[in-house]
Amino acid sequence: MSTKNGVDVAQLGHAVDAITDDSTVGQFRFRAETEWTDGLQCVTTIDDFDQAGERIHTREFTIEGDEPEQILGTRTAPNAVELLLAALGSCLSVGYAANAAAMGIDLEELRFDLEGDVDLRGFLGISEDVRAGYSSVTCTVHVDADATPEELDELRDRVETTSPLLDTIANAVPVETDVVAVREA
Repeated sequence: MSTKNGVDVAQLGHAVDAITDDSTVGQFRFRAETEWTDGLQCVTTIDDFDQAGERIHTREFTIEGDEPEQILGTRTAPNAVELLLAALGSCLSVGYAANAAAMGIDLEELRFDLEGDVDLRGFLGISEDVRAGYSSVTCTVHVDADATPEELDELRDRVETTSPLLDTIANAVPVETDVVAVREA
């Protein structure tokens, strides 16, 4: 078994081959359930997902959410826009580790500094000229690797063109919402 950066390169190759041979193997549906708890707090539960139409039950995870005191929360947990930055950092970390392994690059250190700018006038409906979400996001990648600058540029290009979260953030994705009344008025 050959591993690089903790990634089983042979297994990565087998996964690529399996999805190349049968595209349904690479089709996933992920889900999360968020429940409001009190004030501006909530808890999200993540458990199962579908792969190729089959329900896969895994370990359950919970993620708490809250707001800073300056936004009427109690700061018991990160807020949603901070969690989005964390999710992007996590996605990029996976992309760098896997792609570096596939390229034969040894990583010694990998860290992402992410920042995003939000103007609450959009969220609070004060101004129609201000976005409700991030107006910009910046990411600085700190990498210590046995790679030339050209190889690091290629690694970055591979990661950025294949990152599901970067793609989702950078491109409009249709979102459909439904409201189900639990109690009729």
